[in-house]
Amino acid sequence: MSKPERLTILGSTGSIGKSTLDVAARHPEKFHIYALCANRNWQTLLEQVTKFQPELAVLADESAAGQLRDAVKERKLNTKVLAGKTALAEVSAEADTVMAAIVGAAGLLPTLAAVKAGNKVLLANKESLVMAGSLFMDAVRQHESLLLPIDSEHNAIFQCLPENMSSLAEAGVRKILLTGSGGPFRETPIQDLSSVTVAQACAHPNWSMGQKISVDSATMMNKGLEYIEARWLFAAAPEQIDVILHPQSVVHSMVQYNDGSVLAQLGQPDMRTPIAHAMAWPERIESGVESLDFTRLGELSFSAPDLQRFPCLGLAIEASKVGGSAAACLNAANEEAVEAFLSERIGFTDIARINSEVLEQHSVIDVQNIDTVLAVDAQARQSAQQLIRTLTC
Repeated sequence: MSKPERLTILGSTGSIGKSTLDVAARHPEKFHIYALCANRNWQTLLEQVTKFQPELAVLADESAAGQLRDAVKERKLNTKVLAGKTALAEVSAEADTVMAAIVGAAGLLPTLAAVKAGNKVLLANKESLVMAGSLFMDAVRQHESLLLPIDSEHNAIFQCLPENMSSLAEAGVRKILLTGSGGPFRETPIQDLSSVTVAQACAHPNWSMGQKISVDSATMMNKGLEYIEARWLFAAAPEQIDVILHPQSVVHSMVQYNDGSVLAQLGQPDMRTPIAHAMAWPERIESGVESLDFTRLGELSFSAPDLQRFPCLGLAIEASKVGGSAAACLNAANEEAVEAFLSERIGFTDIARINSEVLEQHSVIDVQNIDTVLAVDAQARQSAQQLIRTLTC
């Protein structure tokens, strides 16, 4: 019997991290929790460390790491506590399999470290590809890392494509159909969106997610970022991807072939399904998710997104077409704008306004290395913060 895979979870205290631990706990013979990593939520990480007894626990925040270290010592646990971004990158390189589930730009460097170590990388951090798609995919090829998508949409596309395909054209693919629910405001009158509250924006009708991703889903920026991610993952041209609204979140995405066939992956709106698929690939394992009951499924509906209602989706698609540093700029601006909305410094519709203005001000350059990406990220954040201050004065 083969030894269990050493699994590092980047972002273990978030929704993806918790779901990954749930799947891993069902298969202790297959997975050994090597390292658990988070930003500053040391209390939740302590609970996970107590239960799973990893060799390492890492917190990006030094102060939070000190509190965790004291608590681990008090409980007489054997887990070693590390701190800082360098430690995140180190534990990413040391495992066999890395779940990359840190939200936002903060996930880029540790995820890239896992890739450069030639590890199996389960990619839930879409920002790695949004910010540095070309550099990231070059590293995957150079270091022969196995990259498997975790986002339910990209995992669905992966399942609907032939294995070892050289290109979409050679596989006979006409279109990738990227589905999205439309979030909580799919039918809200556009004039009412300016008064949307944080609680309303975070109340996704189908999925249980963190606040940042929930807001991105409400603006459909999340789907825009997924559009960019899909282009890099599947080497797709803009005309090969369509975004389709599917409010029931049962069809997670589809692939349309030249002969008229359409292959779709269906399932419950539960992230444990794509997580289990990627963790065990090419095998299949129990995820804890119930199968669909088609006799009770009801209506499945589809429609085109309204870019007047969802301007952030249009901005992301345009940034992807422009290429270069545009997507990294947009992602940084959006992270700052969403944070300002969550802290109630700006309104909901201000998110799209800030994203648009920062992108318009940005002079697009070629992304030649990670330092360039980080510089663009920093400049875009500064521009977004300046705009936020003008709205809050």
